[in-house]
Amino acid sequence: MTITWHEITYDDAERLNDAFTLYHQSFPMEVRETENIFIQSLEYAEKHRPNNYRFLVGYLDEELVSLSTAHYLADVNTGFIVYLVTNSMVRSRGLGRETLRKMEEFLNQDAVTAGHKSLKAIVLETEILETLHTEEEKEDSIKRTRFFLKNEFRKYEDVNYLQPPIHQDGVDVPLHLFIKNLSEQELKKDEVTRIVRAMYIEKYYMSNRIEKHVLNRSYRKMNIEENDLFE
Repeated sequence: MTITWHEITYDDAERLNDAFTLYHQSFPMEVRETENIFIQSLEYAEKHRPNNYRFLVGYLDEELVSLSTAHYLADVNTGFIVYLVTNSMVRSRGLGRETLRKMEEFLNQDAVTAGHKSLKAIVLETEILETLHTEEEKEDSIKRTRFFLKNEFRKYEDVNYLQPPIHQDGVDVPLHLFIKNLSEQELKKDEVTRIVRAMYIEKYYMSNRIEKHVLNRSYRKMNIEENDLFE
């Protein structure tokens, strides 16, 4: 299986339309961000290097079969994978693993551009099994967890992580924080705290444009440090 990879830019209308079609088909409404968040993320990254935003799509022949987005957080030399989805017809052929590998390759390029020898870590959010409602959702969650564990991600237990509200309902979402440590040293809690802080600022403030007081409230609830994100 030979996948052709492309990076999407905000003026790449045809591939954007393909990507958004797969995106809307793959995720339930409650976890979907609006399309303009993707555009804002691309625009923000253009102006704030060495931070970056990667919007990766993979094609098999002429069919879009894979999509992944991630932020490179320069202050903590860490990649933050936001979305990863593959076509259900080709999932058993190693496409998810290949998409992760390709995204890690791009994020590592960002790390080198920022002056590092290599990327320190990759982080992502996953749902908590007990918060899901249907058996199908739970089965899918178990499969995703197995997939990430198989690909060297580990659940970080020392933070009761909250995703800040991405919709107008103002509801925080408890999620698991999974981290793939790419450095030789174990990540200390203060390093993970800095990563979470960078996720909130670079992703949820600068790209999603969630208001400061909302992010301060969500961040404070996690009790990982005394200071607010914003004074």
